[in-house]
Amino acid sequence: QVQLVESGGGLVQAGGSLRLSCAASGFIFSLNHMGWYRQAPGKQRELVAGITSAGNTYYADFVKGRFTISRDNAKNTVYLQMNSLKAEDTAVYYCNRFLSSGYLPWGQGTQVTVSS
Repeated sequence: QVQLVESGGGLVQAGGSLRLSCAASGFIFSLNHMGWYRQAPGKQRELVAGITSAGNTYYADFVKGRFTISRDNAKNTVYLQMNSLKAEDTAVYYCNRFLSSGYLPWGQGTQVTVSS
């Protein structure tokens, strides 16, 4: 069955870095555009960054220049390198399809907490 497993979150000081990973299974990963989303307490889930099957990338304005999305189709994994983290980046981060008609079942997400 389709599965998305996020990892790599943690507690970091403002200005620090984290690298998130999302291991995908149960579908043809290489043919899908993938994205990272986040949800902070009391807020709606929002798109952070996306990468197409061809490797083209998209970033929300609030992470441009700080976050980098990448993918490894051989490992069915999408990554999010997060640098210069801010307190407002604190959220649960999820991966899922990007620019598609529907989402896959959401994983459990990975918690990122940035202390100021």
